[in-house]
Amino acid sequence: MTTPFSLPLEPSRDKATLRKQLQAERLAMSDRHRRAMHLQEVLRVWLLARPDSSIGAYWPIKGEFDALPALYRWSEADSERRIGLPVIDRDTRQLRFHVWFPGCPMEEDAYGIPKPKGTEQFEPTLLLVPCVGYGPKGTRLGYGGGFYDRTLAALQPRPMTVGVGYAHGYVPWLIAEPHDVPLDAMLTEDGVAWQRDA
Repeated sequence: MTTPFSLPLEPSRDKATLRKQLQAERLAMSDRHRRAMHLQEVLRVWLLARPDSSIGAYWPIKGEFDALPALYRWSEADSERRIGLPVIDRDTRQLRFHVWFPGCPMEEDAYGIPKPKGTEQFEPTLLLVPCVGYGPKGTRLGYGGGFYDRTLAALQPRPMTVGVGYAHGYVPWLIAEPHDVPLDAMLTEDGVAWQRDA
């Protein structure tokens, strides 16, 4: 379905440079809206088989895929279902998830990213994780802040983690570092790119 979106240059082996390359490529994609529509469908279908009633998501920045429309449709099917957005704990630099719904009060966090204001905190059973890039066996390239890795290391029980991003971000030689927590699944506009056996 999706034709490969090739980088203009060989992907850098330096992670900081690679992040910049992949973000610039993502922002430059002329068909990003079409890819996003396909990924919305992939996510909605994938969620049909999941038993979760609480999902942690993210507010999209820098051309990231916006999962919130698909999640809102998911939540409409059952009044017990909750969607959460992250709020950064300044002391631990971990993420807490607070209930989000369209029209809920929002405020900017220390990084200028909108977060729910005054809504209930909860622990998700499934966590959607934005990816700048991704590699084999659940390897994720994020923005380098370590927020998700610290959060996942502390959460018990650990939620299922599902990376979402565009297929252009696949880096076949990407290797996890010791502190990296691997994803349980990766979804792109082409479908399920990878999923750990249950």
